[in-house]
Amino acid sequence: MNIGLLGGTFDPIHRGHIALARAAMEKCKLSRIYFVTANVPPHKQRQPLSPFLHRYAMVALATAPEKAFIPSLLEAPEEFSGGESAATPGKGKDKDRTLKPNYTIDTVRRLKRSLKASDSLFLLLGIDAFADIAKWHQAEDLFRECAFVVASRPGYSLADVANALPERLRPKLAVTRPFQKQAATGDLVLAGATVHLLEKVHQPVSATAIRDAAAAGKPLGRFVDAGVGDYIKKVGLYR
Repeated sequence: MNIGLLGGTFDPIHRGHIALARAAMEKCKLSRIYFVTANVPPHKQRQPLSPFLHRYAMVALATAPEKAFIPSLLEAPEEFSGGESAATPGKGKDKDRTLKPNYTIDTVRRLKRSLKASDSLFLLLGIDAFADIAKWHQAEDLFRECAFVVASRPGYSLADVANALPERLRPKLAVTRPFQKQAATGDLVLAGATVHLLEKVHQPVSATAIRDAAAAGKPLGRFVDAGVGDYIKKVGLYR
């Protein structure tokens, strides 16, 4: 089976995340997608986040209509990871999760331990995040563990995607130069790296804009699922 993994702080999860998941499921024939709420994201350790419980609850609400979308506790703090289920593949607890950053390579490997050898794993993310992929922890190893599904958007070329790869996986400039004016679409298959690019998925939605709207008491319907919007209002998040 083809399995997807979409991780993030989800503060809050919004329509852009769901659109990415649906497009990836269709393009790569994914049987299910794990939505992994980060506890300690490496790139946002100094940024205040809503409590994990609230962020995970919003993910559970947003994914409820889709049976193939699974809210996951793979990166949950220890107090949330006591029970094993389909949402928390693997065995035992990781006592360091509350202290150490949640590196994607560790999450991917933890998930793969629960999958069959014949399963293929696809990591879903937006192209802005992919642009910094070479800076991720053990980035080169990550490409060996899974394929990537990236939501493209105007302004990025196929050459940009290739040049964002870790240095040892990156094609020579002479190879990518002809693609500088070619939109980032289609599939990029290189030795050691596979990237599937999704067209017309990017939505102009940002978590910051949602939090600002919530703080101002504005309607959130165009940003988030109704259940998520109701939760934000009921709990008083971002006020």
